Amino acid sequence: MQLTPMMQQYMEIKQNHQDCILFFRLGDFYEMFFEDAITASREMEITLTGKNCGQEERAPMCGVPFHSVDTYIAKLVDKGYKVAICEQVEDPATAKGIVKREVVQIVTPGTIISQTMLNEKENNYLASIYLREEGAGISYCDISTGELHTTSIEGSDTLEILLNELVKIKAKEVIINQSAENFVSLEEMKKITDAYFNPLPESYHNIITANDAILKQFQTKSLTGLGLDGAETACLSLGALLSYLFETRKHSLSHITQVMVYDIGSHMSLDKSTIRNLEITETLYEKRVQGSLLGILDKTHTAMGSRKMKQWLREPLNSSGPINQRLDAVEALGDQIILRNNIKECLKKVYDLERLAGRIACGNANGKDLIALGNSLFILPELKAELASVDNPLLASLNQEISIQLMEVYELIEQAVVEEPPFTIKEGGIIKAGFSKELDDLRFSIKDGQTWIAELEGKERERTGIKNLKVRFNKVFGYYIEITKSNLDMAPEDYIRKQTLVNCERFITPELKEMESLVLHAESKINQMEYEIFAELRSSIQEYIGLIQKASGAISTIDVLTSFAHVSAALGYVKPEVNDSGLLNIRNGRHPVIEEMIRDGIFVSNDVYVNDSDASMLLITGPNMAGKSTYMRQTALIVLMAQAGCFVPCESAAIGVVDRIYTRIGASDNLAQGQSTFFVEMSELAYILNTATDKSLIILDEIGRGTSTYDGLSIAWAVVEYLCNEKNKIRTLFATHYHELTALEELVPGVKNLNVDVAEENGNIVFLHKIVSGSASKSYGIHVAKIAGVPKMVLEAAENKLTGLEGGQDGSPHLLDAGKERKESSKALEGSDRNKALGDVEEIAESLEQLSESHKKQPIKEDKSQGEQLSLFSFAPNPVIQRLKSIDLMKLAPWEALKILAELQEAAND
Repeated sequence: MQLTPMMQQYMEIKQNHQDCILFFRLGDFYEMFFEDAITASREMEITLTGKNCGQEERAPMCGVPFHSVDTYIAKLVDKGYKVAICEQVEDPATAKGIVKREVVQIVTPGTIISQTMLNEKENNYLASIYLREEGAGISYCDISTGELHTTSIEGSDTLEILLNELVKIKAKEVIINQSAENFVSLEEMKKITDAYFNPLPESYHNIITANDAILKQFQTKSLTGLGLDGAETACLSLGALLSYLFETRKHSLSHITQVMVYDIGSHMSLDKSTIRNLEITETLYEKRVQGSLLGILDKTHTAMGSRKMKQWLREPLNSSGPINQRLDAVEALGDQIILRNNIKECLKKVYDLERLAGRIACGNANGKDLIALGNSLFILPELKAELASVDNPLLASLNQEISIQLMEVYELIEQAVVEEPPFTIKEGGIIKAGFSKELDDLRFSIKDGQTWIAELEGKERERTGIKNLKVRFNKVFGYYIEITKSNLDMAPEDYIRKQTLVNCERFITPELKEMESLVLHAESKINQMEYEIFAELRSSIQEYIGLIQKASGAISTIDVLTSFAHVSAALGYVKPEVNDSGLLNIRNGRHPVIEEMIRDGIFVSNDVYVNDSDASMLLITGPNMAGKSTYMRQTALIVLMAQAGCFVPCESAAIGVVDRIYTRIGASDNLAQGQSTFFVEMSELAYILNTATDKSLIILDEIGRGTSTYDGLSIAWAVVEYLCNEKNKIRTLFATHYHELTALEELVPGVKNLNVDVAEENGNIVFLHKIVSGSASKSYGIHVAKIAGVPKMVLEAAENKLTGLEGGQDGSPHLLDAGKERKESSKALEGSDRNKALGDVEEIAESLEQLSESHKKQPIKEDKSQGEQLSLFSFAPNPVIQRLKSIDLMKLAPWEALKILAELQEAAND
């Protein structure tokens, strides 16, 4: 059997959108059929029904009301589906045959513009990647605001940089060339970024097509003026992005007026581990803003300001000039509390100009959007007057970005749109009286008819004697007279029955029908005229989109600077000195988040002094829970805050600009990919060591703890030497439980020992959370176990075993002794390749493992010394060690080393 004409139309449209769930408009509903209906009913949890389609079996069908469609689309998009919205594109009243329908928009995670589907405090980025063996290009856009960025990436760490960019911007959707799967696993990228990935055919990444799309969008004849000349990978990603937006949006992209071409090194680089570990925009486990750095600093008053603050915290500056410009502006706002409060009051009245401009440009703005825009623009002269009263270059330049010409838009909206417009724009009631003479004349022509209908109820009650008689209206039946069944016997003979309900009857009269025809016909014309006037008004405002976007960018920046000033004044933050030195000197620094969360005590502040010469490595020892991790994290956060342009929580701070912050903190694994905790730790460490520069700041917590003691200790030792290389000392804070490493302060230039002070009295321990010079004497692990609730029997057994082990010290060679020889041999590493330095680790670890097995067989001499930290290298005198000490490493050939190692192994096994 043949499908009905309507279902034939549906199938033709569906054929061109196989990868989408098709929302097919039928009257006041969007309907879905066949497989789409089955999928949608399951995912949206709505009833699945059926519809006659001309075949023997009914077609599976489900539907949702048009006025609440955004809620249902959001559910599908969140679950990774694409939705094609098919609308009626001609008036059903004038259509001949089947109403013409077309897909007017395709909704994907990165192309949402509906206000109800977006988080107002987050950008909704669509990213485009073009990846090939020589490098990559990445572009990303927030279609709701018109913001667009692009860059090229080259080098051996291209994939890592790509992932970091995607994590930084939190892209909701990523389009990528299909051939990229030859170089990277898209499944892995999905898991890391939590984005929706959409591989596109290679036809999207033709350089001629891409360049044409770019030139068309920005209405230019050359890429040079856009800063894209010669940037092939960036152009390929950008061209694909624009083509994809053209296809999905089906509307003009006129609000995308410029592309920001940036360099990867133009901002401090924060990788995914650092963003996560420092809890910059959300907490590590709960994924909440409260408890993060953003939760402390974000006191903005506009949605666009909140989005910008998140961007600034994820992308701090790495140039001292612009950083100090921001800091000076924060200082100016902080010094003038009345000015700051006045600016805040102005900002409270400003709506989301960025997204309002986006909706206007896309033709989706309604009357309420225009009123919000007008109210926002009305406050601009007052805001500009406040900014003009402060002497600061940055604030003055921001003031210039806010054009007074925008008051023309305010006046236009004020004259045209009623104060409380309806949500819809096609049902009238939106244009003010006096704006259009033609509209006013049409309204006046039906005034008598409307008055007659309004007065009809009173007249009919008086004529019939029915006190509860009502005159009502609905879209289906028009105007009617309603009488309850108890009063039916009082209905006049000229009443014509129109509808019977359970409790009442509905009637019309010839006069009412005639007046209804006159009024409804005129109202239809009025509604159409109002819609046309509104569309023209919206179109005229589009000419100001560029000015609105400029003003919104300035206002969002002012909002963030004002928030920084407010928080700094309220919490006692100070202005840091930011320069291009290698120094990091913080006096009485505090953790900005923990300080605010403490309810039962005072946060203990601590100093930090690290440079790129004689104090480049702070080696921090001390018990768990004492504050090592807090100390390191607060140092990183203070640097990040300063370079974002905010004052910092301390007494004073001198900060040499940091190009990257790295963190290797905590234990995690990736068992699904067969990666152990230690493998993940080593992978993160390798990334840090291979990409850090002399301008970086590294935070390391417990390197080497995921493997055997000697393996781990050897790796940690080699890492310290590597990071303190004479030609490339990298500022590092390294917390460790390997107390043997503290001996390196005397062996490796640049290493400084710190530890967390502990008070001990009568067996009770108090963590003072104070960082002091020197190394810790104990780990207090058993005390921490006691606090955690480990059974008393286990604790007592552990105390006994610890006492026995500590009693075995006899002054045997310590790391310090072995290290002196190591220091001589390590000179050969100076100036060598970094990879060669790390290459020794495996050999060292293997040799030490063999030594450990040998030492376990030796009797341990009793020693009554107490209170010292047990050394992992304290063993009874052993001929193997004596043999090792007698070897001159500088004269030893590789084959001789292997021969000696074989002899020692054979002796150990005897």
